[in-house]
Amino acid sequence: MKKFTTVDDIGNLREAVDEALMIKKDRFAFSDLGRNRTLLMIFFNSSLRTRLSTQKAAINLGMNVIVLDVNQGAWKLETERGVIMDGDKAEHLLEAIPVMACYCDIIGVRSFAGLKDKNEDYEERVIEQFIRYSGKSVFSMEAATRHPLQSFADLITIEEFKTKPRPKVVMTWAPHPRALPQAVPNSFAEWMNRTDYEFVITHPEGYELDPRFVGNARVEYDRDKAFEGADFIYAKNWSAYADPNYGKVLSTDRSWMVDARAMSLTDNAFFMHCLPVRRNMIVSDDVIESERSIVIPEAANREISAQTVLKRLLEGLK
Repeated sequence: MKKFTTVDDIGNLREAVDEALMIKKDRFAFSDLGRNRTLLMIFFNSSLRTRLSTQKAAINLGMNVIVLDVNQGAWKLETERGVIMDGDKAEHLLEAIPVMACYCDIIGVRSFAGLKDKNEDYEERVIEQFIRYSGKSVFSMEAATRHPLQSFADLITIEEFKTKPRPKVVMTWAPHPRALPQAVPNSFAEWMNRTDYEFVITHPEGYELDPRFVGNARVEYDRDKAFEGADFIYAKNWSAYADPNYGKVLSTDRSWMVDARAMSLTDNAFFMHCLPVRRNMIVSDDVIESERSIVIPEAANREISAQTVLKRLLEGLK
């Protein structure tokens, strides 16, 4: 594997999950694979789970790790061509990328959507420049439109906890005070559509996702109806996708919070969220603290998804 930015890069999902579960049983079985190899993790945005889990995964594989927080420990970077650089940005990404590539074998990039220009966000200009100009294997630690490491961990978690061959998985919008990107819901939908699960997306009108990610999912505007018989509830907020409201908060309707009443409509479903989560906005205390909440095992599997991806990237190095 040369890069990892979408579900297409991982190949057969059954084989990927089996490999991940094998790694989980013995995380140090491939500790020689990354010997004398260096991972550079570049963060344009804040991170907790992604940073810790990916670094731990690399260590499990014997890699050296360099972490760069662009907004705290480096020159401010310009990302657009044709800009007269007379402002506060001292270095252009086109020089920074090949320089950074000199010091590593694999590059992980985290760069969120700006939510101002949909074309710019959905063209994935930042990570695509790393792929084009670094000459190194590149993987996404969350980009403007996708978060594949999270979605892979979500899939691993569902496979571990499901009690029937074809569970019903529901992704529900939930309120949030700030405008958030569509990366996590886009990616979750993209991965779920590659499974044989019954997959439903529920949200208020106006929060329709890009049809390319919705795929064959059933979209249900009546949340109670969507929750009926569900085996997994995946809660996430996102801002509007469609013009002219791209990146805007259209609703903070608290009735969309996942609470005990909503969960009672399910088939004793497990609750999932990528974290961090705003309690009593996205989900009530009693739901996230219940025995059916699997947000911590889900977060723990971020190490496993990252290690599986890094293993494959290391195996793809010349």
